[in-house]
Amino acid sequence: MNFKSLHTILSLCIVLMSTPAMAGDLLVSAAASLTNAFTEMKEPFEKAHPETTLVLNFASSGALLKQMEQGAPVDVFASADQATMDRAEKLIDPATRVNFAGNALVLIVPIEGGLPLNDPAALKGKEVKLVAIGNPDSVPAGRYAKVALEHAGLYEALTPKFVLAESVRQALDYVARGEVQAGFVFATDAALRADKVKVTAEIAGHKPITYPVALLGASREKEMGQAFIDFVKSEEGQGILGRFGFKRP
Repeated sequence: MNFKSLHTILSLCIVLMSTPAMAGDLLVSAAASLTNAFTEMKEPFEKAHPETTLVLNFASSGALLKQMEQGAPVDVFASADQATMDRAEKLIDPATRVNFAGNALVLIVPIEGGLPLNDPAALKGKEVKLVAIGNPDSVPAGRYAKVALEHAGLYEALTPKFVLAESVRQALDYVARGEVQAGFVFATDAALRADKVKVTAEIAGHKPITYPVALLGASREKEMGQAFIDFVKSEEGQGILGRFGFKRP
């Protein structure tokens, strides 16, 4: 982990830990790729539970785990991969863990001036100087990309071109701004910037992308935390996720 990543994680922890939870607050830490979908869930969930304020915190799944390990007050954790939730096993109530969404990994290029890169192997070309990828140590999208590229025998050759992003949204921004020639993101993220990026390939060679959610063992709002998990799994919650391109689990 580089200094910038560590500084970002520590800064997020300071903000969370220095802002005491108010009575009725439900603190949900969720993967960056869930930002839009979970934000849209806030109003209907609070309408159904008027005594509760949903407080949402988004970052890469690995950064969120670091926050929780360092004592950040969190009631519900939603990860973009199973590996991060496995690492949070001692922090969560395992009986509440459930998968609620699926996704796909895609290769994207800028719409303006983008290269015709229809396969990861094309990234080896001399015209490709920089490729955005989430830091595999903390970003699930980057971890899926690493596994897929290793499976294709491309990871080592492409490593010098990688620009490591601290979240899948940062990787998306790098491509949208034309700062790199290509990037690996989730399909749901690419759809949000369809005016700036183009999907050129769906990437295989990794485990199915599934999102788990669980209640934290130290949560003081267990009943309401479970209510939020139930909402995410409900037809209304699944409908919101579906509108943003997430697959049903």
